[in-house]
Amino acid sequence: MSLEEAIFESEAGMDKAVEFMLHEFAAIRTGKASPALVENLDVDAYGSLMKLKQLALISAPEPRLLVIQPFDASTVRDIERAINESKIGITPAVDGKLIRIPIPELSEERRRDLAKTVKSLAEDARVRVRACRREAMEAAKKLQKDGKLTEDDLRVAETDIQKMTDKYVASVDKHVETKEAELMKI
Repeated sequence: MSLEEAIFESEAGMDKAVEFMLHEFAAIRTGKASPALVENLDVDAYGSLMKLKQLALISAPEPRLLVIQPFDASTVRDIERAINESKIGITPAVDGKLIRIPIPELSEERRRDLAKTVKSLAEDARVRVRACRREAMEAAKKLQKDGKLTEDDLRVAETDIQKMTDKYVASVDKHVETKEAELMKI
């Protein structure tokens, strides 16, 4: 593996860590309706687990309401059960072939709990970014040990890898700040 490949793989890993964190952030409720809140729930339908977005159309016609329209009316009860068993803490209302999910106002205590969850997800992302940095640094040191890289080139590579890591950690911090502000806004 060349140094460029190691750095490229490291950057791709860091990017995936930030993307995963953002995906997880989308599922954290902020008091307004968002299809991302429920679209990845696992629903036991047709004898297997399927994502809710594969079984129904999810829309937010109002700021505090989600409407789920199953493609097949026979899956309404399965979807309702999955929502009730999920950790989002919202009770769905079945209305014939539709499922309505009213999004209640968040209490101050719940907002603080969600902010802690956001910080925990961010720390996980930072750990993944640092693990990618460590792998790239180890690859660069191995190349230097094998005689394919000079000591000066190793120092330059380590500096570049650290700058890239700092950029991704700053990105994580910025996203956390934004999500916390969104959570705490009444």
